[in-house]
Amino acid sequence: MKIISSYGVELRKQNIPIRQTLEIYRSAVRYLVKVYESVWEELAKIENSKKRFNAAEHLVHTTKRNPARFDFDFCFPKMPSYFRRAAVQHALGSVSSYQTRLEHWKAEGQKKGKPYLESKQYAMPVFYHDVMYRKNTEEKDAAFLKLYDGRDWKWFAVRMKHTDMEYLRKHWSGEKASAPILEKKHHKYFLRFTYTEEVSLNKTPVKEQTICSVDLGINTDAVCTIMRPDGTILGRKFINFPSDKDRMYRVLGRIRRFQREHGSRQVQGRWAYAKRLNTELGKKIAREIVFYASENRADVIVFEYLEMKGKLSGKKKQKLQMWRKRDIQKRCGQQAHRKGIRISRICAWNTSRLAFDGSGKIDRDIQDHRLCTFQNGKRYNCDLSASYNIGARYFIREILKPLPATERSLLEAKVPAVKRRTSCVYADLRDLISEMELRKAA
Repeated sequence: MKIISSYGVELRKQNIPIRQTLEIYRSAVRYLVKVYESVWEELAKIENSKKRFNAAEHLVHTTKRNPARFDFDFCFPKMPSYFRRAAVQHALGSVSSYQTRLEHWKAEGQKKGKPYLESKQYAMPVFYHDVMYRKNTEEKDAAFLKLYDGRDWKWFAVRMKHTDMEYLRKHWSGEKASAPILEKKHHKYFLRFTYTEEVSLNKTPVKEQTICSVDLGINTDAVCTIMRPDGTILGRKFINFPSDKDRMYRVLGRIRRFQREHGSRQVQGRWAYAKRLNTELGKKIAREIVFYASENRADVIVFEYLEMKGKLSGKKKQKLQMWRKRDIQKRCGQQAHRKGIRISRICAWNTSRLAFDGSGKIDRDIQDHRLCTFQNGKRYNCDLSASYNIGARYFIREILKPLPATERSLLEAKVPAVKRRTSCVYADLRDLISEMELRKAA
């Protein structure tokens, strides 16, 4: 399995013509977009992508054997060939996407708004190795970039942030990086390096697996349970970052009061700060989940399939909007795959509503939402009960799926609760394992 990872290295503030380079590159892309839009009928006839790219480049670039039809070389003299080809590729993609959307719009009967071709192209250039980007052998935290100073293309020494370069040397030393892409975030420029690595995910049979079932919550960030196929619980962990959440909720309170007094026009900076805090919180939660799973040698990390659609309402509306459940699962998947751990998801219906011991629906406490009361009077942590049910549903599905239809129907007749996957709980897994052991002994 191929895993692609990237990291952005910040460029230190220097007197280098980054803006001029970015401006001329985007001007070239805008010029090419207009050209290819005017001759798209001619280019659309070429089905092969490489031949289409070559034909598009021949339209604007003059060689000994090919006189160009358009004066691109005159408007952008001495532009490096790699920059020109990157601009051609970006312009072709933009025009092709626009033409496809236009065809769909016509096929649908012109019901929705007509698509348009974006005139402002916010393309970012790629600095290819040796011809546009070179390492500085004398300084560790420096490199050379070929930039446009307003008159000509020249090599400029660029210094990069020391901590970013230390991270690359620590985690990616010896690995080959792709050509860096220029990025701009928060008025700062970055070079994003991409690394590709081959990893092999574990192929442990279900009967020998150890899983880490995770219940993502709002009050408690995550509850992890290490479980075996027979229902044995090997470990439990509550992951919570109260100080980080308290800081974020205080920022959200300030935003709410500011909007009430001044409106929502001048609050973008405050929202950006709150989102950065929330993103950092998601990174911490994902890192702790994967670390706990790898520490206990889990083969699979099991999540709920959380899909929240429609308009949110109620007191916890703002908390739900800032709940980064998809981002946490995505980050966990990326980090877990690098360690050879698989990711699986199960249906989220009733995992928190039903007690893990099979006693039925639970009653949540009004004062402390983390605790609940079972129908038999037992007091328990609601999120921990849900994590038991998540792990049990995974094993029930994986155990029953490969069985023949006759054997599966016999087991479902003995344990009817496993037929309906949306109401399976931890107690049903124990009953299913007991029934399978009885049938094996007989």
